[in-house]
Amino acid sequence: MVTQEDVIELAKRRGFFFGANGAYGGVAGFYTYGPNGAAVKDNLESAWRDRFTVRQGNMEIEAPTIMPEAVFEASGHLDGFDDMLVECPECGESHRADHLIEDNTGIEEAESLPVSEVEMIIRDHDLRCPTCDAPLGGEPVEDFNLMFETSIGPGSGQPGYMRPETAQGIFVEFPRLKEYARNRLPFGVTQIGPAYRNEISPRKGIIRVREFTQAELETFIDPEEDEPPLHEVADVEVTLYPADEQEDEEGSAYATTVGEAVEEGVIGSEWVGYYLGVAQEWYERVGVDMDRFRFRQHLPGELAHYAADCWDAESEVGGDWIEITGFAYRGDYDLQKHAAHSGEDFDVFVAYDDPVTVERATVDPDMSVLGPAFGGAAGDVADALRDLVERDPDAFRNAKAAGEPVTVTVDGEDYDVALETANFGVEEVTESGESVTPHVVEPSFGVGRIVYTVLAHAMDRDEVDGEERTVLRLPPGVAPTTVGVFPLMDKDGLAEHARTVAADLRAAGLAVTYDDSGAIGRRYRRQDEVGTPYCVTVDYDTLEDDTVTVRDRDSTEQRRVAVDDLVATLARLRAGDLAFEDV
Repeated sequence: MVTQEDVIELAKRRGFFFGANGAYGGVAGFYTYGPNGAAVKDNLESAWRDRFTVRQGNMEIEAPTIMPEAVFEASGHLDGFDDMLVECPECGESHRADHLIEDNTGIEEAESLPVSEVEMIIRDHDLRCPTCDAPLGGEPVEDFNLMFETSIGPGSGQPGYMRPETAQGIFVEFPRLKEYARNRLPFGVTQIGPAYRNEISPRKGIIRVREFTQAELETFIDPEEDEPPLHEVADVEVTLYPADEQEDEEGSAYATTVGEAVEEGVIGSEWVGYYLGVAQEWYERVGVDMDRFRFRQHLPGELAHYAADCWDAESEVGGDWIEITGFAYRGDYDLQKHAAHSGEDFDVFVAYDDPVTVERATVDPDMSVLGPAFGGAAGDVADALRDLVERDPDAFRNAKAAGEPVTVTVDGEDYDVALETANFGVEEVTESGESVTPHVVEPSFGVGRIVYTVLAHAMDRDEVDGEERTVLRLPPGVAPTTVGVFPLMDKDGLAEHARTVAADLRAAGLAVTYDDSGAIGRRYRRQDEVGTPYCVTVDYDTLEDDTVTVRDRDSTEQRRVAVDDLVATLARLRAGDLAFEDV
């Protein structure tokens, strides 16, 4: 079985990813994508953009990565974006407490447990510091905020933070984005870009880092009217691991379809179910092994402060399950919060097909009475009356029927107001529409983790011509290079001819590597190891009939192809429009 160590070793040796700033000793949690890794990452982002922006008909933006403090006060990140930290009393190293439990006990998803229970587990299992082996039992577990703080401007400047997710850049700009969508729901906005979290204990290569790339889609819907095209994915087969199965000692993940899971209420939101189906097909397209993949529902203690329901797409690598995407129904939490904090309009006016006439309860508080009666509280009492008539007009009707005053509460104190002072009434109003605060459905993809998953799932070992080889069976559209071009030998004009072939393929938009170093078999092995799906060899027959040998990475079979047909053939192979056996 391929281990995480195998993946990380290959990634470093072949230029997929490696620890950054090595010349200065490096800093945990920061990685550089090498030439092959940057190409795979770019191909995955392009495939994501094609599926979730272009084909879905969504808009894409690029927002700043640094945002003012007020944004994160509104979003709740300053108060609730925490992980559990325990500090070693001997060496002073800080560790993430839930990870210590998961790594050293049979307990899963320790993140969902309360702090008091985490402390008890550390003590009862005699968990020790991974750095110096000192006992951690009895040490306090504290919440640690993951936000990176900075200053905007000279001196102390304006407090700011590196964004911990790309989503807030979309939510903050909603008042303008709704105009671009012509104030029509539903609509979606995507963004691909970096986010930052000051992780307590970065680990496992690019799985848990402090700077990472997210690809996020925020779909804004009218919760009363908008429905997803669920029929498009109803028959998509998925593996689900619901919360009740996780809480059952004998529970396990099971196979079903998106349609069945939504109908049975296992997936509570049709919109979440729709995106699980869309994502399932996309994962398969980019090379995730579906036998090592599942959707896991968040346990109640795991749910983010904004999420009504949430599912993670998880992949298995080296025996561990890692989250690669989160699917959340965020409700109207984000837009309501930003509206309240900014004073801007985060609603969308939804027009009716035909105007309607409705009865509307109203109040017009008489301040000449409220002022002397309630003094400095009069203004707040008037506001409370206006809020109550919108929220519960029957309170006024019931008070009128009983011949009693209406009661409102301000700062914990009740105030009785006569109906004639409130000037309660009912009037007929013709309405052409209503203001709606959209709800948000969010698929949030961790690009680096998907890169890692695709590499791990593609990595294989087999034997060719009596020799073991390592091969990355990456889909052609994801592989860092589409084709390697070789001269059979570096003489008799073969190299010059091969360079011309390589140049022509590059001019046609194909990713090409040229290699004339070493035996031809060794050159094939190098390309197999980085996932290049096809190799073209210029040999002596090429000089006679202008054909070349095209070799398939996975089967190692070869075909002769005319140079004039080479671009079209390779383009069709890369797109999946042609099978190699049909060349």
